[in-house]
Amino acid sequence: MGRWRDSQPEEVRAEIKVVALRQIADGGPEALSINAIGRELGVTGPALYRYFPSRSALLTDLVIDAYDDFAGHLRAAVSDPDGTGVDATLVAFGEAYLAWARAQPHRYRLMYRPPLPDYDAHDDQLVEAAHAAMGTLLEVLADDPGASTSTGRRSAAFATWMRRHKVPPRLAARAPEAVSYWARLHGLTTLDIDGNFASMGLDTRALVRAESLAVLSARSGVGAPTR
Repeated sequence: MGRWRDSQPEEVRAEIKVVALRQIADGGPEALSINAIGRELGVTGPALYRYFPSRSALLTDLVIDAYDDFAGHLRAAVSDPDGTGVDATLVAFGEAYLAWARAQPHRYRLMYRPPLPDYDAHDDQLVEAAHAAMGTLLEVLADDPGASTSTGRRSAAFATWMRRHKVPPRLAARAPEAVSYWARLHGLTTLDIDGNFASMGLDTRALVRAESLAVLSARSGVGAPTR
């Protein structure tokens, strides 16, 4: 362990994760190998188990990092949207969502696809990390003073999820439309980063913008708002 004699544990962990992410970017999660990371870093594979007790533990750290970075990117986008009003903010959210996934598709897939057959994607740590981005979306939707309250009645279906995350009533009323919008964003984004729109010549960013504005027009029953 002479290589890291003067390093702090978090510095070593960060170095390991850089190599691990490169492996995943090149070959997917199944390419992740503790021994291969050790060889690249000039140490034995077993030496790395001081920092990550298993491949699954390393993956969990990578997934949580991805959720944290993703949520931070979304928060930054909605704090300074290109325009004013909830319509501009929601469009900024959707465009930021797509942009992050396009820039780091291997990390986006880590968040939304179980990386290994025996991996527990519903671990409490992962569930909590995933909620940060959704919390930002709920805040954006709750900021529309003219929103219909009908979604509040449908939010009963989300009661368990809202209790788990201690979602306040003001935000909980937006849960149905938030999940619906998220599902549409995820679908468009996944099709985009997997190359399924390429042969169709579609502008995914324009589709995301349209879906974002459709959420607001659907809640008010009028035409799509303008930015």
